[in-house]
Amino acid sequence: MGPLKKILFFAFICSFSFCKHKTGNTAEKDKPVDIKEFMGVFPVWKLPAAFRDSSLSKKPKDSAISSAELKQFIPDSLYHKYWGKNPKTRFYGSGKVQVKKAEIYLFLKSADGNRKGLYVLAFDHDEHFKAILTLVYRDEDSDVQYASSMDTKYTFTVNRLFKNTKGQNYYKKSVYIFNEEGAFTLIMTESNEQKAGLAQIFNPIDSLSRKHKYTGDYVQDKRNFISVRDGRNNTVIRFFVHFEKEKGTCVGELKGEARFISPTVARYSSNGDPCSVQFTFTDKNIRMKELEGCGNHRGIRCYFEGSYEKHKTVKEKPVKQKPKHKS
Repeated sequence: MGPLKKILFFAFICSFSFCKHKTGNTAEKDKPVDIKEFMGVFPVWKLPAAFRDSSLSKKPKDSAISSAELKQFIPDSLYHKYWGKNPKTRFYGSGKVQVKKAEIYLFLKSADGNRKGLYVLAFDHDEHFKAILTLVYRDEDSDVQYASSMDTKYTFTVNRLFKNTKGQNYYKKSVYIFNEEGAFTLIMTESNEQKAGLAQIFNPIDSLSRKHKYTGDYVQDKRNFISVRDGRNNTVIRFFVHFEKEKGTCVGELKGEARFISPTVARYSSNGDPCSVQFTFTDKNIRMKELEGCGNHRGIRCYFEGSYEKHKTVKEKPVKQKPKHKS
């Protein structure tokens, strides 16, 4: 066989066999990662441990995790709920705590533009994923600050610090444990919001426009209401919810944007917040239903639920001026 024939023969064989893999085969690129290899990225931590949102700007060295690797171990529904579909989100293995002959906790950092977070992923003794909890979350467009900790009894404490429109400081402390059913359970809350509930309630969206069909104020009484205002377009609304139940001992408050999933149903969900609430509208009322854990925004004994009647806006009648008498 001549030199030219040998080259052509080699090119023909290459086009149908092993040479193909050199062009970047997807299967090779996204090759499955072993769970032990995945967990090995996370350095071992000693307890107790404390976390603040100011630490999120620090990038751990040699601990980058791809979204493809992360998706191998948590459900797609949870991944999209916490981080959406942004391909630019970066992940880092921050730490690991293993309970002897029991569960394993992996601490995962994420960074997506102005939004950064620290989450704890819980795995059972057999290294199967069970639950996720947001420990620290920082949005540069928000004034809410986080400070969290994990003690030697494997209890997680999450503190949210924020100010109202008058500049007054408030806090909410939520305490969680990982239970035998494989979920994070809220066991205690503490807040100075209840004391503030005895005073005037400030509605941060009250002055926004209300041109959408379903905008307005929906009320049970003066301390239980939902305000709905215009969003960025007709598919989005802004809302503010405040309620007080159990004789004022259980308070809930939530502000955000809800997107319409049907002509009369809007749903709130936000990256980094496990809370999900659904609003169903009629011309006369709104029905609110909590879909998933909103424990960071309410007391332990109450939920975002119930029906609220639409408040009729009373238009002020123009004052008639008496005609001036000619002298």
